[in-house]
Amino acid sequence: MEKFSLDAIVRDQLARATASSARRSATTVYGGHEHKLRQTVMALIAGASLSEHESPGEATLIVLRGRVTLQTANASWEGRTGDLLVIPAARHSLHAIEDSAILLTVVK
Repeated sequence: MEKFSLDAIVRDQLARATASSARRSATTVYGGHEHKLRQTVMALIAGASLSEHESPGEATLIVLRGRVTLQTANASWEGRTGDLLVIPAARHSLHAIEDSAILLTVVK
């Protein structure tokens, strides 16, 4: 069994995002290419975005800290700390309204 402090990971990723010219940072905390399940903590500094991209498969995100907007061509959803958003099968983007961290869970 492994145990991780998501709070510590969030602090580290927010610090890395702050120092990065891309204004974002991410680390996979479980899974990867050799697993069907992958969980990634991603931090985005206020104003940073992930540009529109294809859906990675069945996926959700939990807002661990801050406030984000998940957007498709036809709809948008705002997530705040503690919210769970189901990622649509459509192309979508993610924008940080505040300094934010999310836990992205993907099943391939």
